[in-house]
Amino acid sequence: MPTDATTPGGAVRGGTTTAPAASDTRELEAGLDALQTEKSTAARGRWRGRAVLGPLLAVGVFLAIWQVVVWLDLKPTYVLPGPADVARAFGLMWQRGDVQVAILTSLERGLIGFVVAVLIGTPLGFLVARVAWVRTAFGPIITGLQVLPSVAWVPAAIIWFGLSDATVYFVILMGAVPSVINGLVAGVDHVPPLFRGVGRVLGAGPIQMVRWVILPAALPAYLAGLRQGWAFSWRSLMAAEIIAVGGTIGFGLGSLLQQGRELQAMSIVFAAILLILAVGILIELAFFAPLERRLLRLRGLRPETSR
Repeated sequence: MPTDATTPGGAVRGGTTTAPAASDTRELEAGLDALQTEKSTAARGRWRGRAVLGPLLAVGVFLAIWQVVVWLDLKPTYVLPGPADVARAFGLMWQRGDVQVAILTSLERGLIGFVVAVLIGTPLGFLVARVAWVRTAFGPIITGLQVLPSVAWVPAAIIWFGLSDATVYFVILMGAVPSVINGLVAGVDHVPPLFRGVGRVLGAGPIQMVRWVILPAALPAYLAGLRQGWAFSWRSLMAAEIIAVGGTIGFGLGSLLQQGRELQAMSIVFAAILLILAVGILIELAFFAPLERRLLRLRGLRPETSR
């Protein structure tokens, strides 16, 4: 009776089928993994290159258009300064330390006010979303507060709190809290009832239901509310700093902008505007955009190569 023998390469001799050796299989798998990793790394490198070159190209186009408008001499340079004039003004303010103080002051106020707005708006959002009579009674008011310009609160805040940081934080909260509440309410409203049913079947209590079922399902809309809340925080802060000047209120970016207006120095005004814009973009790129990409990847809505 014939017997099968194994060849050195790992194939079975004397039968109709052959099988690679275990070592060959591992080598093949390692090679495929290395190839996939190399392609993924290359794709991520290309995406990061586009992510950097795109904004740089946009900035270059903006500066070019700005310079062309200045060359057309539609307005005198003391009314419409060019990029070089603004850069010189920025350099002088940097040497004096005005830029560093203004950025740090406004960033500290904006971040503290936003964090407090999230801490206040999140539980209130759950309350409005889950309790029918609370939504009926306070839902329209919260929506009205969201569309009310934050600058409208500044005169009242000055009367109530004087020229102090309390005025600034009050205006920030009134601008940001309604956005956080409405964002969370929208997210909770779009949680499929099936998710809640599964949670109840698995024995989830009220806190577990919120922690493991409702909040994860509501995250996209909640993140949109947080992003809008930060935008309102930053805008409210600038409005308060521009109007509420003096007293114990420190020197922020809004104060720098107001200083340029009082001195009729348009180069300082333009520099302050660009700084306010740059800080807002930086917060978006450093915090909200990565958080959104991670959330999309976890939900399978964004490829891994876009990291």
